Amino acid sequence: MTTRHRTSLIWTLAAVACALVVAAIAVALALAAWLGDALLAGLLTAGVFVPIAILAIRGPLAPVMVMFRALAGTATSYRDGDFAFSLAWKRNDELGDLVAAHNALGDTLRKQREALVQRELLLDTMVQNTPVAMMLCDGAEHVVYGNLAARKLLGNGRRLEGQRLPVLLESAPDALREAVARGGDGIFVVERDDEEEVFYLARSGFRLNGRPHELFVLRHLTAELRRQEVRTWKKVIRVISHELNNSLAPIASLAHSGGELVRRDKTEQLEKVFATIAERARHLEQFILGYARFAKLPAPRLEHTPWPGLVERLRSQIAFQLDGALPDAPGRFDPAQLEQALVNLLRNAHESESPPDEIRLRIRKLPAAVAIEVGDRGTGMNEQVIANALLPFYSTKRGGTGLGLALVREIAEAHGGRVALANRHDGGLTVTITIPQ
Repeated sequence: MTTRHRTSLIWTLAAVACALVVAAIAVALALAAWLGDALLAGLLTAGVFVPIAILAIRGPLAPVMVMFRALAGTATSYRDGDFAFSLAWKRNDELGDLVAAHNALGDTLRKQREALVQRELLLDTMVQNTPVAMMLCDGAEHVVYGNLAARKLLGNGRRLEGQRLPVLLESAPDALREAVARGGDGIFVVERDDEEEVFYLARSGFRLNGRPHELFVLRHLTAELRRQEVRTWKKVIRVISHELNNSLAPIASLAHSGGELVRRDKTEQLEKVFATIAERARHLEQFILGYARFAKLPAPRLEHTPWPGLVERLRSQIAFQLDGALPDAPGRFDPAQLEQALVNLLRNAHESESPPDEIRLRIRKLPAAVAIEVGDRGTGMNEQVIANALLPFYSTKRGGTGLGLALVREIAEAHGGRVALANRHDGGLTVTITIPQ
């Protein structure tokens, strides 16, 4: 017998049972008419025919109702995250197919839950053992999660969960407390045992289960900065050695040639020798001064400066086109430092093979800052050069020092701003200095 026939048989029996009930009612009515006693007919129907009909209905439907209740119970267990239950139905019918599909769903959910637990365990192991301190706090500043590095930094190795962040910070270094109170991301220095340790604090807010949370990430940068410092010094030494050799070797050679000319009494060529020596000496002097300016950049002296005056001073040094109108309100910056930064950018634009009339300066007022853009129509930069162009001593020019754009960035960041480089859509490059006002 097929499953369809089995199910059809169940419903046929149910229909027969219903027909029996109807027949019992009809018999009761007939008895009432024949006996003339409705009460007796009703008693006969209720005592004999109706129990028979009920038994006929309950017989085939009882297992089905039990299985429906079991299905409802396992569905509730699935909703609560318990996938350990399965059902058994021995009959080969549609309900058996439903039970088999239900059990297959439970197996799939159980396997997915096991895989999820394994991934969560792997992620927790990685987060717990990373050297970066990570701490999650809720809206009431209670610590929800803290990894091993955070425990070592703030709790002397003890668990942080459940404690309030302000209480933990009471025993933390002053620099860390100030960095957290200051808000936002930033670098701070902690002095320990006559040594400085550099940390980077990053924080981000988000909603977890509908409630606000904030993630604190503390990264120890001291070792990495020391490695970077060593690499930088090696590069500085190579650049300085190369430049000194390029200047001192010709000077030594020319001095020897000058001595030979004097010995041979050919003094008419000495003027050319001395001029070349002077030119190489001036080049070396400018090279050393450039390094000195970068290394000894003073803190900016902010003052309100009209934009037209700054533009006119720039025009007296280098050619460019002014794009758009200048802001009406004066800017607040160090005039000498910003002028130096813009001269560097405009000179770079002239060296980019851009037509001179396509080199443009634009100054835009933003809601809480000012954007100063220098654009050209030169060759632009590829992605690798853009990624490294602001690093000290990085240069793609023959004989370049790699300090021009680095000095621009130092000046912008000293003003609390930033520098961005982007290739123009129709060719060329735009360098934007953004300074808060």
